Amino acid sequence: MPDSPVPPFVCRTEDTKSLHFSLHAVQSRMRVDRPDRLELAYTRTMMGFLALQPAPRAIAMIGLGGGSLAKFIHQQLPQAFLKVVEINPHVIALREEFEVPPDSERFRVRLADGADFVRSPPQPFDVLLVDGFDYDGQPPALASQAFYDDCAALLSPEGVLVANLYAGDPDYECQLARIERAFAHQVLQLPDPECSNTIVFAGRQPLRARLGEARNPGLSPAAWAQVRGGVRAVQQALAQRTD
Repeated sequence: MPDSPVPPFVCRTEDTKSLHFSLHAVQSRMRVDRPDRLELAYTRTMMGFLALQPAPRAIAMIGLGGGSLAKFIHQQLPQAFLKVVEINPHVIALREEFEVPPDSERFRVRLADGADFVRSPPQPFDVLLVDGFDYDGQPPALASQAFYDDCAALLSPEGVLVANLYAGDPDYECQLARIERAFAHQVLQLPDPECSNTIVFAGRQPLRARLGEARNPGLSPAAWAQVRGGVRAVQQALAQRTD
């Protein structure tokens, strides 16, 4: 764990709050009147894992940020246990500012190193969301071959990794190759339409074999309207593949 993690700061408008490490990049954004809404497109795309795991029982997340994904999953997937690992104590200190719910039997936020967590997980997980960025971008510890190998080992047999990567990173192609190696090339890339990030989905089993109809996996109509595009994008991209 770093000795002195950089504190983020919060920018406020009349309608929104956003979390930043610098003015050049938004880590998270929340509408004040709708704190559980997924405001940024990349978060809606990450929820495309519902195309592959429509009813996960155990979800792990590396990187809390402003808690957008954590809040959405906590509210909309009540059958799932969610554990969030965040390395920066200053980020965790802002959880009330961003209305992240308190810990409970099915929700935990812990101060820990994500690389250490996947190396010795407490249990198998059906979904692992990796969205760990700091002031310098994505930490090298969350981009190594050992890290992605550990991610694959952490997952249940039908588990899915969902990683938010910065496509402009000079190491991006190497990162993608490491994920493909860890998951035997069962990998799908979906670019984020709002910025230069790419969401990478990977599974221990063939992704295409698990395609189903683009149906609502038990979400409220309002929640389904938010993530339907991401779910369908995953399904359409896999349907076009021949592997």
